[in-house]
Amino acid sequence: MAENGDSENMSDLERKVCQQIEYYFGDHNLPRDKFLQEKIKLDDGWVTLETLIKFNRLNRLTKDFDVIVGALKKSTTELMEISEDKAKVRRSPNKPLPEVTEQYKNAVKSRSVYIKGFPLDATLDDIKEWLDCKGKVENIQMRKTIQKTFKGSVFAVFDSVESAKQFVETPNQKYKDAELIVLFRDDYFAKKNDEKKRNRLEAKAKAKQEKEEKQKQAEDAEMKSLEEKQGCLLKFFGDLEDQTCREDLHALFSGHGEIKWIDFVRGAKEGIILFKSSAREALDKAQAANDGSLQLRGREVTWEVLEGDAAREALKKIMEGQQELLNKKKGKGRKGKGKGGKGPQGAQDRKVKFQGKKTKFESEDEEEGEDESVTGAASPKKRPLEEAEKEEPARKQLKTENGGGDTE
Repeated sequence: MAENGDSENMSDLERKVCQQIEYYFGDHNLPRDKFLQEKIKLDDGWVTLETLIKFNRLNRLTKDFDVIVGALKKSTTELMEISEDKAKVRRSPNKPLPEVTEQYKNAVKSRSVYIKGFPLDATLDDIKEWLDCKGKVENIQMRKTIQKTFKGSVFAVFDSVESAKQFVETPNQKYKDAELIVLFRDDYFAKKNDEKKRNRLEAKAKAKQEKEEKQKQAEDAEMKSLEEKQGCLLKFFGDLEDQTCREDLHALFSGHGEIKWIDFVRGAKEGIILFKSSAREALDKAQAANDGSLQLRGREVTWEVLEGDAAREALKKIMEGQQELLNKKKGKGRKGKGKGGKGPQGAQDRKVKFQGKKTKFESEDEEEGEDESVTGAASPKKRPLEEAEKEEPARKQLKTENGGGDTE
């Protein structure tokens, strides 16, 4: 057992070895570590050193059992016990794990700190070494993007609210020459939520502004189009014969002006013709061809070239009619449609397969990309020095592989 600690005579290597093993069996990691949980159930809490040295971070420090045992004997935390044959270690039964309740989780959050401003090439060891003199830290979580690159920010869990508060309230925190942003974890997420809310409002306002601008542009384009068609409208009215139709108008102006649209229904007493070019020119040519008297089915007709507001209103009506006709034509393209969009009677048993498009969803916020533990755990199969705390919505337990692969 590590009873009579002698931390003052610890070498730098022994201190790192001791910290790493105590992290594995500590309050923060052990409740989340399925692999270690399975191992401690097999032998009354004991785990062989042979198993431990396969964890990557410890393996990189040392594979020497004597160094590990010597380091743990000098520890003053009394967290770990060493077996009599010095081949196994376990967490002391006198220091049971805290129950992971909502209250416990909230307590951990209350001493969690967000730190931003580290260089993107900084390592976990670099950051841990910098934090060692700032207070006792239970866990460091390096935050990474979806592309697995370091964001330059971490979440650090201090051993107490007081030490976390002291760190946060220390002004002008710097890492080397880089100024750092330091906030309590909850304050960081509150700030992020406020930013997201503000961004949503700004995006909504921008979308509204763009919509209004597009609408104005469309209206301006429409007005320009209407202005360009000034002088192309010819109104006619009189005691028209009931059988007067559009074909009569096409025949009357054939060879004198190209007609684009006729706003007229059989039986009406008036209508409007939209020519491709000058209505006055078409009217003069047609009248000249008919000895100056332009009649419809033998009836006298009054012809009037529209201009100004009257022309604009008439053009709007014609354009609406064109759009309505276009919509009707599109509707006719649907075959086999009955009332309510359903197929005709007797065809209900016909099965129609619809093939939808797959939708790919991407991360909403790159800043809130995938967070990875500072301990080096890029995935649940890796064991870092301090394990990742999955932020939202649910935490995943890290697995420790029994092997030299990616286990840390």
